[in-house]
Amino acid sequence: MFERFTKDARAVVMGAVEHAEGAGTGSVDAEHLLLALLDREAGRASFALAALGLAERGDAVREALGEARRRAGLSQADAEALAGLGIDVSEIVARVEEVHGVGAMSGDRKDKGWWSGRRSFGRGAKEILEKALRIAVARRDRHIGDEHILLALTVRPGVPGEVLADHGVTYESVVRVLYGGGEAKAG
Repeated sequence: MFERFTKDARAVVMGAVEHAEGAGTGSVDAEHLLLALLDREAGRASFALAALGLAERGDAVREALGEARRRAGLSQADAEALAGLGIDVSEIVARVEEVHGVGAMSGDRKDKGWWSGRRSFGRGAKEILEKALRIAVARRDRHIGDEHILLALTVRPGVPGEVLADHGVTYESVVRVLYGGGEAKAG
């Protein structure tokens, strides 16, 4: 599948690996793909993010992803559902961090290295890449571009999709910017 990726999509995947490595996490996940997309200044996904106003709000997105990581990767919807059951996620996080330090629930392993030479992709990242392929095939595109990765992030439930939606980046808005229906189109 990787041979069908454009140069920009490959750069996003490699950027995601760098983000995972920098965070010391055990695998590349969907949030790392989103962070790599935010880092890019070229490509169709970058155009769409800029057109939707996310380029100047990248720090807010990074902060929201960091907060979700502190909650052990729970989305805000998950935290609200647990609150409905009487479980206060922020209280649990505070108690765990009181005993074990800030970020203890994040899963970051800064003190441990990768035990193999290859970076593994977590279930979330694999699902995003598979969904990107399906979106490209459905659109009858012969390649998988960074825009397909962005579209896949917007439709998959979880923290990255929730954070994007909170900042006005939805599947429909990205399609409108990239493929028409709006004033701007990516070339």
